Amino acid sequence: MFEQLTTRFQEVFYRWRQRGRLTEKDIDEGLQEIRRALLEADVHFKVIKTFMEEVRQRALAQPEVLQSLTPEQYLIKIVRDTLVDVLGREVRPLAFSRTPPTVILLLGLQGSGKTTTAAKLAKWVKEQGHYPVMVSTDVRRPAAIQQLKVLGEKVPCDVLEYPLPNRPEAIAEDALRQAKLRGYSVLIVDTAGRLHVDPDLMAEMVRIRDVLRPHEVLYVADAMTGQDAVRSALAFFKAVDFTGVVLTKMDGDARGGAALSIVQVTQRPILFVGVGEKIDGLEVFHPDRMAQRILGMGDVLSLIEKAEKAVRREEAAELQKKILKDEITFEDLLTQIRMIRRMGPIRQWASLIPGLPTEAMDEMDEDDLRRLEAIILSMTPQERRYPRILNASRKRRIARGSGTTLQDVNEAIRLLQDLQTMAHHIRKTAWGKVMRRFLS
Repeated sequence: MFEQLTTRFQEVFYRWRQRGRLTEKDIDEGLQEIRRALLEADVHFKVIKTFMEEVRQRALAQPEVLQSLTPEQYLIKIVRDTLVDVLGREVRPLAFSRTPPTVILLLGLQGSGKTTTAAKLAKWVKEQGHYPVMVSTDVRRPAAIQQLKVLGEKVPCDVLEYPLPNRPEAIAEDALRQAKLRGYSVLIVDTAGRLHVDPDLMAEMVRIRDVLRPHEVLYVADAMTGQDAVRSALAFFKAVDFTGVVLTKMDGDARGGAALSIVQVTQRPILFVGVGEKIDGLEVFHPDRMAQRILGMGDVLSLIEKAEKAVRREEAAELQKKILKDEITFEDLLTQIRMIRRMGPIRQWASLIPGLPTEAMDEMDEDDLRRLEAIILSMTPQERRYPRILNASRKRRIARGSGTTLQDVNEAIRLLQDLQTMAHHIRKTAWGKVMRRFLS
């Protein structure tokens, strides 16, 4: 997400860099561009007003902005710091109860992704060492219970079931009792999607909250809804006084206005962001990292965390050894491809790389990885280990077997040759000597 906003910020920063010394007029012109970009990104107008005033005051209060030979560096830092303030400044951890079970109530509009978020959250708390259980109080949509059961199997996590018809608050009350009796440490309660203009459904939600007395009430907002997300968040906040926000579909919105607006309007923090459809697609929200992503500065820490989850240490060590021995084969390339795919969609983690232009990300294609993997899997074990035996007839057979062309197969061979050349150069450098000493 944020592609449009990031591009506009980068354009403003580039113009500031080209000016040398900045005047007050230059700053104002740049801020007007930023204002237009925020409006186009569907950021709430009150948030934009506060943001612009704060940046301008900070900029004019620092003499370095107008007097330094590199004023844009100070100005960009001011924009970044102000953006972090807008997003919430501190990471707010999930509040776990000292006496289990911790009760987490999810609420929000229809289609915002509550049920999927419930499962993602169960997966996340399980990874933190907790023992979760889920329950649905959505009695209007029978498929909701089945959907939660299917997702629970993927976690894996227990799901409490209740016959219909039944009152949502009665389900919630018994689920809490069962969670205590069975020793679950976290109870995650999914609720029916509701419109904030429906007084009966909002009253029902209040009753569920009163029965559960949850430790966390999380408002699940679809990041793609822009201003609507802010309006509904305010209505839910007034009715239930939620404790935090989960933003879903963060990988699908190029504008990102909801992320910049909800915190300021409700004064409640974003705790998590949902990315993708996979069950592990839930990330803790870091305001400073998100600000850097929006400004096109990348997010190296999140990239490292993704890599640590996806790459097994023994695989990395084995690959390093092969690099030092100039023994990279198609089998190693296949291992690398699978490592990359475990990190998730390429565009998601490529956006975390500092300075990587949007055009470069546009060229990154999941289909290229799938095609390369198919080509390697169509080779015999001997061909993968000894690619020099790949003659014309073998290449044609591989192309037919993988559903690709002869040109695709030749490109795969050239890619392996490039990797082998790069490994050869690494081996001869000082860094190669350090690696050999470390791995020996």
